Amino acid sequence: MTLQIRPAKFPDLDVLVPLFDGYRQFYRQATDPTRARNFLSERLSRHESEILLALDDSGTGLGFTQLYPLFSSVRAVRTFLLNDLFVVASARRQGVARALLLAAADHARGLGAASLSLSTALDNLPAQTLYESLGWRRDQGFCEYGLVL
Repeated sequence: MTLQIRPAKFPDLDVLVPLFDGYRQFYRQATDPTRARNFLSERLSRHESEILLALDDSGTGLGFTQLYPLFSSVRAVRTFLLNDLFVVASARRQGVARALLLAAADHARGLGAASLSLSTALDNLPAQTLYESLGWRRDQGFCEYGLVL
């Protein structure tokens, strides 16, 4: 299989929507392709995220990753939050996620970012193993908190 990873554009929505909907279902959300399309349309049209799309040699969508721009005030640098990473079940264990992570790092570096960060479910051990194999390190210095609004 030949794998192509490239930045997604607005015309890629038809390929992205089922991938994003699958990602949301993975995290126990009900399928909602309309919501997925609207969310992605907003991100792309407002240039609020960087989405990298993985395609096979026939143009079938295999996965994606979505990066949100952030800034570190303490370090005075640009960073990105790797918020979403998803590979369709039929393409897992074939190097797609690894390729997406490497492409995300290259892409962020090319945009002047100093680092990437991500969060994953505590029980998502396969993902944690992959991240650590690529040099990602679990934060030992900070606790992450959230506030539902």
